[in-house]
Amino acid sequence: MEDINLYTLLFLVLAGFIAAFIDSVVGGGGLISIPALLFTGISPSAALATNKLAGTMGSLTSTISFIRAGKVDFKFVIKLFPITVIGAALGAYVVHFVSAEILKPLILILLVIVAIYTLVKKDWGKDAKYKGLKRKKMILLIVIIFAFGFYDGFLGPGTGSFLLFSFLIIGFDFVQAAGNARILNFGSNIAALIIFLSMGTVNFAYGIPMGLAMVAGALVGTNFAIKGASYVRILFICVTILLIGKNVLNYFHVF
Repeated sequence: MEDINLYTLLFLVLAGFIAAFIDSVVGGGGLISIPALLFTGISPSAALATNKLAGTMGSLTSTISFIRAGKVDFKFVIKLFPITVIGAALGAYVVHFVSAEILKPLILILLVIVAIYTLVKKDWGKDAKYKGLKRKKMILLIVIIFAFGFYDGFLGPGTGSFLLFSFLIIGFDFVQAAGNARILNFGSNIAALIIFLSMGTVNFAYGIPMGLAMVAGALVGTNFAIKGASYVRILFICVTILLIGKNVLNYFHVF
């Protein structure tokens, strides 16, 4: 702890608060938190692991808030919870043996699809239309949720947005989709965190202060999502576009 600069901690606290605010509403908080951790000079693997510690603290907070507000279809989401946990644990394990670069082109394509679809469907997510899923669609959803769980453990940024998009597709409104996504994102976070802890790659000195800031950011963000539902779609589009921009820069090694 003696080597930690006070200004570095303040920077991580601010970044953590903003990241958790965004993440609890529409996902994509890793767009801010992971670059912030990398800026401190720690290795990419340590940044991913430390982000999971902080992110788990924030996602637990927003998960509890959404459940208390009655904005989660708990009976439906709990069936998917083990799927995302298994996927994330596998992704966190595999990332130590396979380069994360292989997923970046696919993630960029998916983000572009998400952005275009959301922009075209102007009234999408305004009202809840979910009435259950038939067997084939449920199986497809399970495969998708497993894939996003794997991605969260393997790389991470944008997972919350992808999960939210999945729930919008099947008929939930933006606030319900955000609440459902938080449950699954917490599951993937905790699973990946356990793997990272077992490998000793978590930086607690950075992760705990950032995590406490994420708790505060998640509380504010969740309240915003629940009370300011009309703004959630706009924020979702903005974050998705930012994620696209960051992935383009990364892909061409500009940033």
